[in-house]
Amino acid sequence: MTKPRYLVVFDVDGTLVDSQDHILAAMSYAFGAQGLICPSKSDVLGIVGLSLPEALARLAPDHPAQTQSLLVEGYKAAFKNMREAGLPVAHAPLYPGALATLHALAAQPETLLGVATGKSRRGLDQLFLAHDLAGMFSTAQVADDHPSKPHPSMLRQCLRDTGVEGHNAVIVGDTEFDMQMGVAASFRTVGVAWGYHDTARLYAAGAERVIDDFADLMPALHDMMGD
Repeated sequence: MTKPRYLVVFDVDGTLVDSQDHILAAMSYAFGAQGLICPSKSDVLGIVGLSLPEALARLAPDHPAQTQSLLVEGYKAAFKNMREAGLPVAHAPLYPGALATLHALAAQPETLLGVATGKSRRGLDQLFLAHDLAGMFSTAQVADDHPSKPHPSMLRQCLRDTGVEGHNAVIVGDTEFDMQMGVAASFRTVGVAWGYHDTARLYAAGAERVIDDFADLMPALHDMMGD
């Protein structure tokens, strides 16, 4: 009997790569350029995963839309400046075990891999190039083409791209936005404890389970999918 195909979709920032230093630096630049005090580290990391306009609206709710738009542009400019200065902004390190787990999953004929991220297409392409991940994912959805998480648009497109049904699909992420998105798209949900939202927050948002190490992911998927 042919095994059904499964889809495992990963968030990027805080799940596959630890990009917090770049995010914090860019946010500090954006707020400083407007003469504003940058929010705290915990507040900034708390919005990682949202699309930039939504993220800045949450971080600067008392400022007008025009200022929020300038903050978005300042954040983008910060990354451009870092690239032009020769800083390896695409080289946010992969978390321990991430690459080995991706290769192990990709080696399973019945398993397809995807990405759903708040990054831009340019940012994701640069990261794929930096870590030699190009071609590993059957579907890659970015903030340029969809409403911000937790809207399920990204995951629904992943299903359309791969032909996999929702009950055979899993979202792996580190934030409540990933878990809420997964629930809205009728995906199974796995939270990771090493990212930017704590375990309690992940479970409250709908995580079926939370893993502490990438080595725990494949056994968790095996148990959840009944394979």
